[in-house]
Amino acid sequence: MSENCNHDCSSCSADCASRDKESFLEKPHSQSTIRKVIGVVSGKGGVGKSMVSSMLAVNFQRKGYHTAILDADITGPSIPKAFGINERAVGDESGIYPAVSKTGIQTMSVNLLLENTTDPVIWRGPVIAGTVKQFWQDVIWTDVDCMFVDMPPGTGDVPLTVFQTIPVDGIVIVTSPQELVSMIVSKAVKMAQMMDIPILGIVENMSYVECPDCKKRIEIFGKSHVDEVASEFGLPVLAKIPMTTKIAAASDAGDVENLQDNWFDEAIKAIEAIPSKEK
Repeated sequence: MSENCNHDCSSCSADCASRDKESFLEKPHSQSTIRKVIGVVSGKGGVGKSMVSSMLAVNFQRKGYHTAILDADITGPSIPKAFGINERAVGDESGIYPAVSKTGIQTMSVNLLLENTTDPVIWRGPVIAGTVKQFWQDVIWTDVDCMFVDMPPGTGDVPLTVFQTIPVDGIVIVTSPQELVSMIVSKAVKMAQMMDIPILGIVENMSYVECPDCKKRIEIFGKSHVDEVASEFGLPVLAKIPMTTKIAAASDAGDVENLQDNWFDEAIKAIEAIPSKEK
């Protein structure tokens, strides 16, 4: 805190420890209604955050909730592909309208704005972070009970922007069974703690392969360490997702909404337990 601080954060750009975190939060579009925001995060890439974000949204929509996905992974967007959404987002003088999946899930991703979905996004950090803020502020999200934010990996500009400017109600940490799981989870946990974001629990993706004949679970990455790591941080393990061809096939075909399984039951219960905001 500066010795000249007048304790009025609204007129100050300093990022000091005593600053009211509420002062960073941005309001969504005036026509948006968003009652709950859940971040899906990891300390590293390639662990399946987009798949988990997609399937959580699908399961919530299936239960009768109005669901949305904000794809904050600007340089590696994959949500439209998973849902088979090929059209571009449109807008007018009021704002930008999200694309809507077959079952009614609202989505916004940078791939919905690009001329070609294979065009790389070669932007610097502040521009990428600004785009995520626009997805929150300029997109008209209609009657959303639960929004899932598919975060990029790590603890850089975009996760910081999301945690500081969007009122995230809780996060789900996604990891994989390898030895470095402790480091991956530690990074995500410590960042969430620093930002005062509640951690709902851990989802372990690629946890095992099930033998098609005897149904035995085979841990192809070796023994899972997720239970020990979860215990270390006092967190529940919300799901252990197998490696299965039906997940890959559905994602590649844009058909994740037809995946049926009970992997996410505990995660859904944890998210449902969070009180909803009015807006």
